[in-house]
Amino acid sequence: MSQIAVTIDGKTYRMACAEGEEEHLLGLGAGLDARVSQLRGSFGEIGDLRLMVMAALMVADELDEAKGKLAAAHAEITELQEREAQAAGGARAGDARLTEHLLGVSEIVERIAAKLESGRR
Repeated sequence: MSQIAVTIDGKTYRMACAEGEEEHLLGLGAGLDARVSQLRGSFGEIGDLRLMVMAALMVADELDEAKGKLAAAHAEITELQEREAQAAGGARAGDARLTEHLLGVSEIVERIAAKLESGRR
């Protein structure tokens, strides 16, 4: 387990993370620090806890929006897969009808050929 130091709003927090996750966690901390700084610039001194809660709510809102988009994308994928399956079924049915039609045409051609052969003799 690795140890890192994340600085948010000028305060350093030591944290443990899995090996290889250090840069990711530092990036998340930097993103949260940027949000808190933005909020502090917009609202001034309103208290550290309140700033953290507001930043957390902003992140939660983005996460909720991303989850909604992901659910919509999954629904669209499912719908497209169902359409593809229906189209494939329709294509198979069309292939079967075409095969039957060609067999019928083949029989007609064979009968005509047989008549032509019998007419030559």
